Amino acid sequence: MTKQIIECVPNFSEGRDMNIIRQITAEIEAVRGVHLLNVDPGEATNRTVVTFVGEAQAVVEAAFRAVRKAAQLIDMRQHHGAHPRMGATDVLPLIPISGITLEECAELARQLARRMCDELGVPCYCYEASAYTPERKNLAVCRSGEYEALEKKLTTPGLQPDFMPTIKDGIPECVLRSGCTAVGARDFLIAVNFNLNTTSTRRANAIAFDVREKGRPVREGNPITGTPKRDADGKIIYKPGTLKCTKAIGWYIDEYGIAQVSMNMTNLSVTPLHVAFDEVCRAAQARGIRVTGTEIVGLLPKSALIDAGKYFLKKQNRSTGIPETDIINIAIKSMGLDDLKPFNAREKVIEYMLEDADGTAKKLVGMTVEAFAQETSRESPAPGGGTIAAYMGALGAALGTMVANLSSHKAGWDERCPEFSEWAEKGQKIMKQLLMLVDKDTEAFNGIMAAFSMPKQTDEEKAARMAAIQQATKHAAEVPLETMTTTMEVFSLCRAMAEQGNPASVSDAGVGALAARAAVLGAGLNVKINAASLNDEALRKQLIEEADSLIVKAKEQETEIMQIVEAKL
Repeated sequence: MTKQIIECVPNFSEGRDMNIIRQITAEIEAVRGVHLLNVDPGEATNRTVVTFVGEAQAVVEAAFRAVRKAAQLIDMRQHHGAHPRMGATDVLPLIPISGITLEECAELARQLARRMCDELGVPCYCYEASAYTPERKNLAVCRSGEYEALEKKLTTPGLQPDFMPTIKDGIPECVLRSGCTAVGARDFLIAVNFNLNTTSTRRANAIAFDVREKGRPVREGNPITGTPKRDADGKIIYKPGTLKCTKAIGWYIDEYGIAQVSMNMTNLSVTPLHVAFDEVCRAAQARGIRVTGTEIVGLLPKSALIDAGKYFLKKQNRSTGIPETDIINIAIKSMGLDDLKPFNAREKVIEYMLEDADGTAKKLVGMTVEAFAQETSRESPAPGGGTIAAYMGALGAALGTMVANLSSHKAGWDERCPEFSEWAEKGQKIMKQLLMLVDKDTEAFNGIMAAFSMPKQTDEEKAARMAAIQQATKHAAEVPLETMTTTMEVFSLCRAMAEQGNPASVSDAGVGALAARAAVLGAGLNVKINAASLNDEALRKQLIEEADSLIVKAKEQETEIMQIVEAKL
């Protein structure tokens, strides 16, 4: 099951006392599965922006604990700062990163707001995607009057928060301390600067006005110095720019000695990063200026770079079914992300930071080929046959994908590139799933060992241990069965490449089919040896029958593919 990863960026109304800030962030770090990415205090604003990510429920729990601690430590009656604010935790947005929709984040935000009110007595407005009314999508509407308007807003129908404690004899002490919080859900915001080969702020601004959604004022006479036109209500009339969901200005950066178009992108599904890059390039070129590169400020989701890399590969009529790291490298080079300084994706991409924090690199799939072989050769029973079967399946998928990519790039076959690119993408997907099963199989075996090590002194302990052993054994049989069913997809890839792919690589398609056959048969052995230990006779029979059926099909597929290969050799 795909993990639901979200980001949370709460703003706390304390930017000067690091002891208070550390106590709040300690609450976040104490929640398992949550990773604190950034703490940015501001003395003038007396406000700290905190960024953390993780699986959805863990992030929501960490947010709740941080709000609770902030309500205990920050007294809004004593707060003064340059930034608008209405509560100890002023705003708390949840942001979808992967495996979860904005709508799902909005529902989580509403649940969190209700809990904050019920358990902590903190009044909450729901804003952005979680808003209950259209006008409250705007944070400024929710925060109007700031903390000083607290009493009026709590007692005036129409202004009251979406969730608020009962007020009978005046505002409770805890509410006076904490103030209100705006809890919401929004899309990921990317802050990006486009580097220009000019030092002119005015020209950078002109480009920004060309592309940003708001656009530029419509003027009488001279388009630059003329008087802005106004509508019947006296509001300035704007000519919209070309990029939806973007805000942009131009500025000059002393550190780099260049002007930039600085842009906030608020909805990547509407305007992706690569679309913004191309449009800024177009607008700059129309004014005799070049975009020399791109600077990402802060972090970004992996999808932004994957989508960009695939976009530029398609423009080159190249296969998009290449390894993820290669796609990201294409994005980096195409948009000049390393123009001003080296761009390290592992330090800028949220998902990679989570992988590194979770120790993914220490898993089997993170080892070198030699280290993996050595680890397998040791006297420990895992990794064992099921793990190796999954890896053989991954290698079979890799070979079929290689033939697809070679075919997509074959001279004279340019018109067939989309066809082979599609096959290569399928192959990458299969390979990724099988690589995941490499570690999953070892983890399943370790689960059996953990169940056997449970205490067995009392009857209750013996019963619990036996139940855990049976459940772990069932899982250990189901994992290699998943390896078998996933590997079966490799055969269609290798068959297509043997029949239609680059003739010079037909032997590689054959080796891929052989690897897939070995993977299915090997995983089948692991299904059977684990299923044999199950007490549930019906389940045992079902698992073994499914495995046997897949073994027969794998042998048939391999034989047919090898006949095609031999005929072409």
